[in-house]
Amino acid sequence: MSSLRNAALFLGLGLCWGGSFPAIEVTLTQLDPLLLGAYRFDVGALVALAYVFWRSDVPIPTSRADLGSVAVGGLLFVVANIAFLAYGQQYTTGGVAAIVYSLNPILTTFFTVALLNEGSLDLRGYVGVVLGVLGVGLVAQPSPENFGATTIGVALVFVAAVAVSFGSVAIRWLDPDSDALPRTAWGMALGAVVLHLGSIAIGEPQVAPAALSPSVVASLLFLGVFSSAVAYAIYFGLLDLLGPFEINLVSYVVPIVATVLGAILLDEPVTPLTVVGFLVVVAGFALVKRDAIRRELARRSVGFT
Repeated sequence: MSSLRNAALFLGLGLCWGGSFPAIEVTLTQLDPLLLGAYRFDVGALVALAYVFWRSDVPIPTSRADLGSVAVGGLLFVVANIAFLAYGQQYTTGGVAAIVYSLNPILTTFFTVALLNEGSLDLRGYVGVVLGVLGVGLVAQPSPENFGATTIGVALVFVAAVAVSFGSVAIRWLDPDSDALPRTAWGMALGAVVLHLGSIAIGEPQVAPAALSPSVVASLLFLGVFSSAVAYAIYFGLLDLLGPFEINLVSYVVPIVATVLGAILLDEPVTPLTVVGFLVVVAGFALVKRDAIRRELARRSVGFT
């Protein structure tokens, strides 16, 4: 039963994060990117903080490392992430954006080796990193005809993936004392405030929630409740149960969910080159993580004997 529960939660996480890409596209029909992010994390922070105050013994992070991780979470995971992701999705589809985002495990490994001196990358590992970037290049399909659209969108989403990957390594470097969920909840709250201020500062139209269409409101609620608060709770819960290798595999479920939902709900096209690019990114992940894959397969083979 525990294995079935973990599998259901893993699939739920893939649906929550995969569904966020078409949901962002819907909300962009009425909201500019920063205000979209602000409303999303208003909802996410309220839900997450309510849960933290209900369940956590220490709901408010206080140490310097904890506050630093809250700042990193708010500025990189929320502000930089959602800003570049939403701006990027103005130029490309949710499926393409999700494939670019699947570079996260590869980029995180690269930053861990480069900045924390943990582990190592040999020649095959660096080839895996290059393959990941090449796969994104295939997805972007750079050419004079579409350089002003898809390629720009891919580049912006790539910056979002770099921000999240670098942020995860920065939090490990800070080595915070408190649990992840309180830090994440307060990071959402900080990010929401910064996004509101940024939205006002750059002159985005301040559309009131009451003026939004039902489809946009539903998409915002999905983004805030499921893609943010619920997804982070599932992620950190499964991280303790499954470990970092298995939970990172969700990065390769998300693009499939986003692409299928985008095709069904928004009539977005799926080109053969997009599929090839995704497979090249997965191949890059396999090279970068080949030792972890080998250990995982060996562990499972022992479990079946």
